[in-house]
Amino acid sequence: MKAFLLERYGKKRPLRSAETALPELRDDEVLVEVHAAGVNLLDAKIRSGELKLILPYRLPVALGHDLAGVVVKTGARARQFRVGDEVYARVNDFRIGTFAEFVPVKEASLAPKPRNLTMVEAASIPLVGLTAWQAVIEKAGLKKGQKVFIQAGSGGVGSFAIQLAKHVGATVATTTSSGNTSLVKGLGADIVVDYKTQDFEAVLRDFDLVLNSQDGKTLEKSLTVLKRGAKLISISGPPDPDFGAEISARGFVRLVMRLLSSGIRRRAQRRDIRYSFLFMKANGLQLREITRLIEAGAIRPVIDRVFPFDATNEALAYVESGRAKGKVVIKIK
Repeated sequence: MKAFLLERYGKKRPLRSAETALPELRDDEVLVEVHAAGVNLLDAKIRSGELKLILPYRLPVALGHDLAGVVVKTGARARQFRVGDEVYARVNDFRIGTFAEFVPVKEASLAPKPRNLTMVEAASIPLVGLTAWQAVIEKAGLKKGQKVFIQAGSGGVGSFAIQLAKHVGATVATTTSSGNTSLVKGLGADIVVDYKTQDFEAVLRDFDLVLNSQDGKTLEKSLTVLKRGAKLISISGPPDPDFGAEISARGFVRLVMRLLSSGIRRRAQRRDIRYSFLFMKANGLQLREITRLIEAGAIRPVIDRVFPFDATNEALAYVESGRAKGKVVIKIK
């Protein structure tokens, strides 16, 4: 099969197109023929080596975390799906590789593809959808009437999280450029801050939750818009000790995480704010909940560009540029 492989870590280092053997299928997995694969900033971060402490992959490895496709084979203990089923998923860490024609996926991480979406549309959903779900619903427990500030509303996670928070019944604020104001308002944003001309900390007050996806400076400023007892959840770091325990990190790695997050945790504690880091996990049950929302029309995919399989490196470069509105998808079949 054809796959795009990371052979050596390096920023902007191109992936190599190669013919490889079909991966070995484990008993609790199904083999999926990939029709489309979402492209995420996570792929670029793995390529550059930024996440080696958290995700120490043995190279070469095919990149890619999102997929939509068709089941072509099932493992001995896989019972939920049959050959021919249309599915989508965020594959598990250390079993990544959706930039390929076939990929094995843990059955517990799969969900039936939403009936009202194409393969390309479905492939845009899993990673950003699960990130938003695990932040807004699982970790924050956002409720009707609360106020949430979702940064970078026109991005992949932001465009999904706005819709999810609005479905819950929250008041939603976001940042974007003036050119994307109509987009984020159409997704449900109530308050839109133009990050090029406005400082969000001068506009927003007494929020219950901030979903941070930007740099450390923005993370620090986010504390000022939250009320006492609120939550600050970051998907861009720094990782905290709870995350180190969650992934059973080595002692040295846990120490590094504790040191990296000590400043923001200390400042948050002074304001009676709970800081936490989120690195989303594959979860088929949560993806089924997302499927229901999509099929009910509560959430729609937002796709910027679709690239052919041969242009995988160009798709990754476009995502890394930060210009994408919503998601970028590679059409494989």
